[in-house]
Amino acid sequence: MCIWISVEEFRRNTTISLFTVDDCMVSIDPTMPANSERTPYKVIPVTTGQQTEKEELFQNLLTQVIEQFSRVFKIDELKTDVANHLAMLEKRVELEGLKVAEIEKCKSDIKKMRDEMAARSTRTNCPCKYSFLDESKRLVPRRDVPSYPKYMLSQETIEALRKPTFDVWLWEPNEMLSCLEHMYHDLGLVKDFNINPITLKRWLLCIHDNYRNNPFHNFRHCFCVTQMMYSMISLCSLQVKLSQMDILILMTASVCHDLDHPGYNNTYQINARTELAVRYNDISPLENHHCAVAFQILAQPECNILSHVDKEQFKRIRQGIITLILATDMARHAEILDAFKEILDKFDYSNEEHVTQLKMVLIKCCDISNEVRPMEVAEPWVDCLLEEYFMQSDREKSEGLPVAPFMDRDKVTKPTAQIGFLKFVLIPMFETVTKLFPEVEEVLLQPLWESRDRYEELKQIDDAVKELQKKKNESLAIGSKEK
Repeated sequence: MCIWISVEEFRRNTTISLFTVDDCMVSIDPTMPANSERTPYKVIPVTTGQQTEKEELFQNLLTQVIEQFSRVFKIDELKTDVANHLAMLEKRVELEGLKVAEIEKCKSDIKKMRDEMAARSTRTNCPCKYSFLDESKRLVPRRDVPSYPKYMLSQETIEALRKPTFDVWLWEPNEMLSCLEHMYHDLGLVKDFNINPITLKRWLLCIHDNYRNNPFHNFRHCFCVTQMMYSMISLCSLQVKLSQMDILILMTASVCHDLDHPGYNNTYQINARTELAVRYNDISPLENHHCAVAFQILAQPECNILSHVDKEQFKRIRQGIITLILATDMARHAEILDAFKEILDKFDYSNEEHVTQLKMVLIKCCDISNEVRPMEVAEPWVDCLLEEYFMQSDREKSEGLPVAPFMDRDKVTKPTAQIGFLKFVLIPMFETVTKLFPEVEEVLLQPLWESRDRYEELKQIDDAVKELQKKKNESLAIGSKEK
């Protein structure tokens, strides 16, 4: 088909519209009507301005759509960036928190070192001093209870807890606290004395906080003594023979018996004329101090496990705890054991004085019972005790105070330290106790005999080595003279 059109010169890519001579728009497609030279179609270009306006409108619409999509994607990106930034900040806070903890520990260590140096410069500035005003913050109970996780003790652990063979070295402080809590529940003390379980937790936490980090006299020693008492209550069937109040006194005195022990014994306190010795007139200064701290803690309402007992019961319990803690002074060992021996043949559980004597001997047994335990449990305690002894003897030498031979690092060895203690203190005392409770002789005495024999063998080896060294030195001396 031939199309006759009249056109002017147009630019390339110009948009056009087709009109008849009558100005009717013609649709440009294969079905469009034919024209002629006489009736040509008129070609009119679409103005650039009109097309641009439409294009701009479309472009603006498209731009807005793109912007909306961009905003959506930017929000997601922003959320991701914020989350990443928060995670980074949390990590920094955690790291800074660890740094703060390390700094606080360093400050604490530095303070201890300064106290130690100050104490060495004067005999009256002993860290054994205790001021309730200066140290009162340790007596403030924790309010964020439960502050330690409640461990679900396995049946195996529960059974092992009732035996002297229990390995006290396997447990962290939080676990030991849970074990102590279990003992109070298991013995029926929580129920019988209406002890609030949360108060029991707070009390135990405060007890833990008021034991110092000494090599020997520390919270683990407290747990060790209390666990042995719990074992003896079970082994000797004491709940059948004694009242629940007696059981409460035995357990609580064991928990509190070395509170705030400074790591230096009564002999040092008295010779150095420390504040404790002056306060208690040289009469069991440490044991009196342990009692005072124990009842300072119980005086806090949040820690008072005895809040539901009446005044008369409290008076009896308080007197019982004080009597038992004071009995742990080894200076009174012979006096207490002799008094118990006198009543042994006619012992009467209905006689209050007899029962008191028994309780005093029981806490003494538990306090020094490490050698009753298996060798791998007992021996580390000897190292801990000697370390504390040597700290004291070093200090006594530097201050010009008398030094006990069994505490002098230049004179004592592990075998010599233990043999005398086993033969003259531990074995005689446990032999006396097993006369009243013959059923536990094998459990309590057999380990002591074995320990004595082992240390005597070690001493023989040490003596033989010393003799060989002596002969060698003599031989070298003779040889040098002959030259």
